[in-house]
Amino acid sequence: MHAATAAVAEIVGGITPFDPVEKEHIDETLTWLASTDDVFRRVKPDIPPRHLVSYVVLVDPDARAVLLGHHRLAGLWLPTGGHVDPGEHPLTTARRETMEELGITADLTVTGTAPLFLTCTTTVGTHGGHEDVSLWYVIRGRRSNPYTLDPREFSDQNWWDIDEFALPDTDPHLPRFLTKLQQALS
Repeated sequence: MHAATAAVAEIVGGITPFDPVEKEHIDETLTWLASTDDVFRRVKPDIPPRHLVSYVVLVDPDARAVLLGHHRLAGLWLPTGGHVDPGEHPLTTARRETMEELGITADLTVTGTAPLFLTCTTTVGTHGGHEDVSLWYVIRGRRSNPYTLDPREFSDQNWWDIDEFALPDTDPHLPRFLTKLQQALS
């Protein structure tokens, strides 16, 4: 196993599953990582057809809210984030994507520098049909601060209450992530 793939396997193995679905996704991801080093997207949009993503969820823990953007290609309300470059550490991706898409330095003091959550999702939208294995990082924000999401990627943005979240056009795993986040914030 290549060192970069081994680093990802160590991260994935350190995630405590929230529910049976996340456990299944973690187990499936560890099996995949053990079977190949071809885990980083090399050619847009889908080569290889399964690859790593670092989601970066901007959270205001005091207001119990998350900032989501309406993603132009997916047509969904999503957190910021992006594909892990070949050989890149997923935390480096999270920091890079925070700067690129939010224009801020990632403050990882809500739940720490490890991802809180992992999902395997078949994508939808303009470039749908491939599978993103997503590591969900949590960064600190303030609902009262102005943030501007990268307009090349997002057409709109909005803060959503964690405790009352009900949005159908989002990542199918976001409600489960928010439930896990609620527990982490308690």
